[in-house]
Amino acid sequence: MDSSLAVEAAKARPRWRGRARALGLRPWAPLLLLAAALLAVPLLGSDFPAYQLGLFLIYGIATQGVALCWGRLGFLPLGHALFFGLSAYLTGGVAKAALQHAAWWLALLPALLLPALLAWAVARLIFARSTKSGPYFSLITLAMTMLGFLAAQQWSGLTGGFNGMVDIPEPPGLERYATLYALVAVCAQLSTAALGALARRPLGLLWRAIAQNEARMQLLGYASDRIKAEAYALSALLAALAGALFALHQGMVTPQALGFVLSTEFVIWAAVGGKGSALGALLGAVLIGYASAELRERLAMWEVFVGLLFLGVVRFLPQGLAGLMLGSGRARADAGPASSVSRPTTPAPPLRTARPRPDLAFEDVHCAQSGVRILDGLSLRLQGPGIRAVIGPNGAGKTSAFNALTGALPVARGGIRVGGQDATGRAAWRVARLGVGRKLQAPSVFAELSVRENLAVALWAGRLHGAAALRRAPQAWSTPLREDMLACFPELAQALDTEAGRLAQGHRQALEFVMTVLPEPSLLLLDEPCAGLSPAETQRMIAVIRRAVDRLQAGALLIEHDLAAVAALQGEVFVLHQGRLLAQGALQALQADPRVRAVYAGARK
Repeated sequence: MDSSLAVEAAKARPRWRGRARALGLRPWAPLLLLAAALLAVPLLGSDFPAYQLGLFLIYGIATQGVALCWGRLGFLPLGHALFFGLSAYLTGGVAKAALQHAAWWLALLPALLLPALLAWAVARLIFARSTKSGPYFSLITLAMTMLGFLAAQQWSGLTGGFNGMVDIPEPPGLERYATLYALVAVCAQLSTAALGALARRPLGLLWRAIAQNEARMQLLGYASDRIKAEAYALSALLAALAGALFALHQGMVTPQALGFVLSTEFVIWAAVGGKGSALGALLGAVLIGYASAELRERLAMWEVFVGLLFLGVVRFLPQGLAGLMLGSGRARADAGPASSVSRPTTPAPPLRTARPRPDLAFEDVHCAQSGVRILDGLSLRLQGPGIRAVIGPNGAGKTSAFNALTGALPVARGGIRVGGQDATGRAAWRVARLGVGRKLQAPSVFAELSVRENLAVALWAGRLHGAAALRRAPQAWSTPLREDMLACFPELAQALDTEAGRLAQGHRQALEFVMTVLPEPSLLLLDEPCAGLSPAETQRMIAVIRRAVDRLQAGALLIEHDLAAVAALQGEVFVLHQGRLLAQGALQALQADPRVRAVYAGARK
């Protein structure tokens, strides 16, 4: 599609949505179409097409779990067959126990919950060690499903070995080749609706934010490793539900239900259908399932064809068939900046924890990497509200001091205290919850989220918890500070519905600063907030920083090379050199200090 057609398509979508609303249609209209199609299958044909479709719908539910992790949160699980097969074996055991109706259905709960609990425990162990463990996570889940396959073959007393668990009876009140299809269809419809609803709630926005910029989420105070573990447990629950239905649908379970091949097929189906859409993942499993069933009998190397299809979709349709049908993000971007729409707001709840006193102390901090000393006994103290500047030559340890405080740089010796509490070696999100807000040197925002969504994620930090993440109300939250900051940066207020990645450099700097102050930290770490700004923009940024610090009664530590900006701050200045504090005091006195003049001349715009 050329750019002119893309623009016209993007312009047509709002008109289509307006007509849809006028006709009473809603975003869940595709679900109604799905329900109608699933209902029509057994009515239009024999029981066998419904039985066959039921199998592919079961696979689709498990595929939705893979799509949730991969498409929404940005990490790829390669071992979902483990949870699928484990639930299938547990369900088979329950079904063969000949329990009564109520006890039968109740006994299925462990078959669903145990795989989800296992997934949560594994993810907590992996993601708690590092936020950058995506590839390792994929390999570990792959190894787990291989172990599961071997265990199913070896423990023949429980699983039936290579031949599998056979003669699994039908569930009470349902027939395998007739009415069981209705249960499968209802489960597929519910999983699709539930995932779609979650994607439109605050939790869904947090998922997208983690996928785009997990480091920024941590700096805002979100325990992203826990959010990812909970999402992985939900995806395993979907796989477990699919596995339970599979055992009842097929009447037998073999070790292949835990195997790597099935896990790979889940990934392929998610990619082809659309990993960013629950409905797309379901349709991908159904369409590729049917195609594979046909090709298996007509083409000797049908697996090669499916593999080539997967490669083609990944290369040319990154959003899968669902993205092709709904329109690509690039087409929306080519349509030009979205107009800012005024929406009603409601007061946000107060912060969950009291803000600590703005005190910071570096006590003989030593840091090194690869044998190179970065901080060499840094000691400095900040007490009470106000703005202090940090200056020094490149390599003096200014940004490294911030990294040591926020957990990005390991501390070998010494200690760091924030508000009287030990912050040494804590993860970034734990430091943020001590009342520390950090702005990075290069603007760090959620590029594919709108300005409004960026601000919402920042505002929710410290306020959003529990069931509130599942309600729509937080999407309208606002605070007096948010409104004040938007008044200071009218260019942001006029671009609330524009993707942050399309903003100019200066506007991204402003957006990240506003995001840093919205959680109302008591200590601000600002790393060159005026970088890339014109002199006029620099003056405005300095004025807004002072305004925010005064409103919050916060302490601020600002790294800056522009001595005119440092002078405008009118605060105490720390001079760093070779990882140590060289001098501190008023800027004018430091400029006359021979030690400072020998190592640093500063700069002016």
